[in-house]
Amino acid sequence: MSKIDELLKNEKVEWKKIGDIPEIKVVSPKRKLKKNEYLDEGVYPIIDQGQSFIVGYTNDSSSTFDKNSYVIFGDHSETLKYVDFQFAQGADGIKVLKTDEDYVSSRYLYHAILHFYKITGEYKRHFSILKKTTIPIPSIPVQEKIVEILDNFTNYVTELQAELQARTKQYEYYRDMILSEEYLKKICAEMIVLDNKGYEVKVTTLGEIGYFTRGNGLQKKDFIFEGKPVVHYGQIYTKYGFETDKVYSFVSEEIFSKLKKAKCNDILIASTSENVEDVGKSLVWLGNEEVGFSGDMYSYRTTENSKYIAYYFTTTEFQRQKERKVTGTKMIRIHENDMKRFLIPLPPLEIQNRVVETLDNFQSLLADTKGLLPKEIELRQKQYEYYREKLLNFKK
Repeated sequence: MSKIDELLKNEKVEWKKIGDIPEIKVVSPKRKLKKNEYLDEGVYPIIDQGQSFIVGYTNDSSSTFDKNSYVIFGDHSETLKYVDFQFAQGADGIKVLKTDEDYVSSRYLYHAILHFYKITGEYKRHFSILKKTTIPIPSIPVQEKIVEILDNFTNYVTELQAELQARTKQYEYYRDMILSEEYLKKICAEMIVLDNKGYEVKVTTLGEIGYFTRGNGLQKKDFIFEGKPVVHYGQIYTKYGFETDKVYSFVSEEIFSKLKKAKCNDILIASTSENVEDVGKSLVWLGNEEVGFSGDMYSYRTTENSKYIAYYFTTTEFQRQKERKVTGTKMIRIHENDMKRFLIPLPPLEIQNRVVETLDNFQSLLADTKGLLPKEIELRQKQYEYYREKLLNFKK
């Protein structure tokens, strides 16, 4: 007999709908926050629905929950979290569940909801469905053992996710450092000593070292199975990474003849997005033939190293420049006339090439990490779900 079978053997459980368990209550703070009260920094995190989870901060303790264990449920989203720290409730409708820990532990409740709650149609993550969800309630010692086993899997997944995030942050730090004016000047000074040539970093604008061409005309309905290569602006966000020499879409000769074209080493830039962070995302075209591109994007052509410039587009400093110039609320846009004025520190081409080689190596290492760790995370998640099925398989 397995350890799991031994654990569950002869264990008597109560099966109850969550809404019928008086020991599980929906609780609220003394005062609910309004969105205009959210701070960028503060003592207490504000929790709400959606992927971001922590949406701001507050210093107002009257709007917070004490440092106890809670299950957070999003009424209209994918939010289901367990927290054990002091926090404030956001304005968009999360439910905060507090349990009697002597009857059903909040951590056990979290695992049970993950397993037994079913998403059904338009009622996705709806609280009325949660209240009708039936869960088994074993003794507290068995609950604690189940939680211990399942947490071993979830903790490992969390560690892997943290490692992936740390490596990404590390790459971003070195990228920003290497492309900073200060560091580039340091490299130039070292090169002067080595070969006695004059190396200088000049701060220039994108308009002075290249030119933009606005795309036109291409629509998704124009795509065919084979034909001339094209890139649609939305694909820069969904299909491509930093560079490519292949495309996912094609159009007829007739359509292609009417489109603006990019050549090898041109940078394709999406000029429209739903958020400030993504707008201006770029793609370096390395294909041997011309590629057509759609409206809501630009091509940028330069005699400098285009990958050097595209790497600079990903830096924190470039993001700051961009944030000051974007327009729109629901749909964010960046315009050619503003991009022409964006500043960039530019060393000689020889040093640009060295910088690109270094960043290519960093990016390759990061890509390996992003390829391996998510697979490991997925495997551990499947193991967690397998053992959750086993451990919560009480007979009714």
